[in-house]
Amino acid sequence: MANDIRLNAGRHMPVIGLGTWPMDDAEAERAVATALELGYRHIDTAVRYGNERGVGRGLAASGLPREEFFVTTKLNGPHQGDGPAIDGLRESLDRLALEYVDLVLIHWPLPQRDLYVQTWRTFERAQEMGLARSIGVSNFKPAHLERLARETSVVPAVNQIQLNPYVTRQEHRAYHDEHGIVTSSYSPLGKGGDLLRDPVIGEVAKAHSRTPAQVILRWHLQLGLVPVPKSSREDRMRENLDVFSFELTPDDMRRISSLDKGGGVDSDSAGH
Repeated sequence: MANDIRLNAGRHMPVIGLGTWPMDDAEAERAVATALELGYRHIDTAVRYGNERGVGRGLAASGLPREEFFVTTKLNGPHQGDGPAIDGLRESLDRLALEYVDLVLIHWPLPQRDLYVQTWRTFERAQEMGLARSIGVSNFKPAHLERLARETSVVPAVNQIQLNPYVTRQEHRAYHDEHGIVTSSYSPLGKGGDLLRDPVIGEVAKAHSRTPAQVILRWHLQLGLVPVPKSSREDRMRENLDVFSFELTPDDMRRISSLDKGGGVDSDSAGH
């Protein structure tokens, strides 16, 4: 399996990213620098995380050429609309000390404000201006994506949603696949450790002589998803990246997918 995935506009995104929520600047700087040294090439942040400066310092400390790493950020509610979106992205670039991001996402659709279509049109302009190589969304439902398809001209490259074996989002994934949108998974290992302790995950992990986290991340990859697990610990980062040398069986995949409990924190897409 290749270590990157082709986005709909032709660019490529590494299939595992480092999530940075809820790190502060100091922790993000250390984690990003360590992750890049270990071989990560995809770093995921957001305005709302409050750590873009730290991420930028970690990127700079790596000494890697700009074209060798992929950075995703997200604009939240105060930056919805026309001018605020461009200003917000420029402010993110300043904090990250970058000339462009590889991917910028609308963090939440916030349907009660009814600004996400206008914001998306502004994202299209930001892409034309070279401020973002690719543009996408986060926490969007198929209904929100349908509206973008009706009223705008660019299909989102990515929709980042909460997704793991307890929250498999089959309807969302099917819609994304049909329309050429890559599904990126946040909280890919679940929350609170329950998923990592699940007996089915444990049995599959034992059969492959792997850890529960590695099995779960491999499940994401074999579904064509892009997980962004968060960790600031070097041993966990190394473990999470070491998922390309084994393969789950069809029965493993079926058993893990059958753990779905439905729901998800972004079920109303109201967000922040």
